[in-house]
Amino acid sequence: MLKTSVEDKVDARGDVILDIRDLATHFPMRNATVHAVDGVSLKLRRGKTTCVVGESGSGKSVTARSVLQIVDAPGRIVGGTIALRTGGGEVDIATLHPRSRAIRAIRGRDIAMIFQEPMSSLSPVHTIGNQIIESIRLHEKVTKAEARARAIELLAQVEIREPEKAIDQYTFEFSGGMRQRAMIAMALSCNPQVLIADEPTTALDVTTQAEILDLMRSLQEKHDMAIMFITHDMGVVAEIADDVVVMRHGKVVETGEVNEIFANPRHAYTRRLLESVVKLEQRAEIKRPEAEVLAEQTDPILSVKNVSVVFPLRGPKRKGPARGFRAVNDVSFDLRRGESLGIVGESGSGKTTLGRVLASVLSPSEGGIRFHENGGAGGDVGQLEGEALRNYRRQVRMVFQDPHGSLNPRMTVGQIVAEPLLNNGIARGDALRDRVYDLLEQVGLPAAVAERYPHAFSGGQRQRICIARAIALEPRVVICDEATSALDVSIRSQVLDLLIRLQERLDLSFVFIAHDIGVVRYFCDRVAVMRKGEIVEMGPASQVCDNPQHPYTKALISAVPHPDPTARSMHLRHRYEDAGVS
Repeated sequence: MLKTSVEDKVDARGDVILDIRDLATHFPMRNATVHAVDGVSLKLRRGKTTCVVGESGSGKSVTARSVLQIVDAPGRIVGGTIALRTGGGEVDIATLHPRSRAIRAIRGRDIAMIFQEPMSSLSPVHTIGNQIIESIRLHEKVTKAEARARAIELLAQVEIREPEKAIDQYTFEFSGGMRQRAMIAMALSCNPQVLIADEPTTALDVTTQAEILDLMRSLQEKHDMAIMFITHDMGVVAEIADDVVVMRHGKVVETGEVNEIFANPRHAYTRRLLESVVKLEQRAEIKRPEAEVLAEQTDPILSVKNVSVVFPLRGPKRKGPARGFRAVNDVSFDLRRGESLGIVGESGSGKTTLGRVLASVLSPSEGGIRFHENGGAGGDVGQLEGEALRNYRRQVRMVFQDPHGSLNPRMTVGQIVAEPLLNNGIARGDALRDRVYDLLEQVGLPAAVAERYPHAFSGGQRQRICIARAIALEPRVVICDEATSALDVSIRSQVLDLLIRLQERLDLSFVFIAHDIGVVRYFCDRVAVMRKGEIVEMGPASQVCDNPQHPYTKALISAVPHPDPTARSMHLRHRYEDAGVS
């Protein structure tokens, strides 16, 4: 037990329930020691939200895991204190063994955690109810029936519809937003005093994110919890934070009240983070004016006419017409030469399915796509086969959301970029090597990285490698499927600027699929808004983003958090009339 004075226990702005001082968590490696957390100090106050911000690798998540003694091996706490102050006294978590009974008693009961990816945090083989019931019975002496009743009550608290039915469903039956709500319900099962949320909304679309943030705010007010919210989204910080802790390279570089941090950032790194997010509030300066791009457009390069995609639903054979899920429904648009067309919408709106149809990965169930290669009438993509289909796939390339998952870990960067060139018989030997080096330099990477493997690169660098591979065949169209959503905000703007420069140099047309309105406003010339497989609004990016006409578009735009804590408005956002809980 730690002995502290009354003055230490009470802060001028509220009770300090968790006091972290000079925390150091190191990872001893074969040739060196990684100082993942290096002298971090911060305080969590009852009823207050402390946002910990910083880019990937700054030590945010390791700090959170240190609080619960769940740091992955070989990492361990080597210094500092983590003072948890409860009604029963004070305990230094840093001195507890990670597998001790004392720390197991704290996990879930006093301090709970919500992880970034609920699908990997929830068991796929147990029902949602069984997982919550297990958490309750681990810390409280109640019967299974009492725990089940409590689980249903928790699911109702987090606004999951029909909790009596949902409790017996499995993780795969829930949407992303519902999984995150289930994680919150599990975290609240034993009324913790501290809730740690590690990037809980990063993978969610803006409307679902807004609902989750509203939910966490209301639950905090109800339970008077202290919340440690880890994020790299400064818009979210401005919307929910009371205090802000900025981390870089394992150290705290700045801390203070949210209004103070945003109005008068003292550290250069904090200023850079804020400048990056403000930059995405308007059209890119290095991009030609939207009106100029749209005014000079004449010939389309892709014409999409009445495209629908229907996925058959499996089940017992029935008489009558086949049933199916209509993922894309009667979509039509033209993609012009040199244009960036944004496609936005919530998860499940059909954006990615449409992108895969454009890339000829999927075939449309109805309608068709015409590719105007040389300004002529164009050919129906659905009728292409053999060499003609291979040529289309050389002309229309795709960049995927997860650069880690789309790069072969057993191939060097040079082999990855060279693969499409080899497969299409374009270059070999010295010519191939020179072409790979040139492609790497085009995306801002030195030729020397060609001999390294993907694991040696950051997320932004991996995405540059994916872009180099996509442009290797000199395509006319590049489809980006959430290509920047997994990146830190400062890296995001760098990758977008890279794409803009490549577009000007190579005369590319882009289809940019995203749920981030800021990214679309920054990068795109026109925007199509999708909902339930249909385009509900389409027009110039400035018009759609700044003056939306359709109620659904208004709901999307109003749910976007802005980097200004003095103008919090997410709770006043427009709700689409038939939008349900995600």
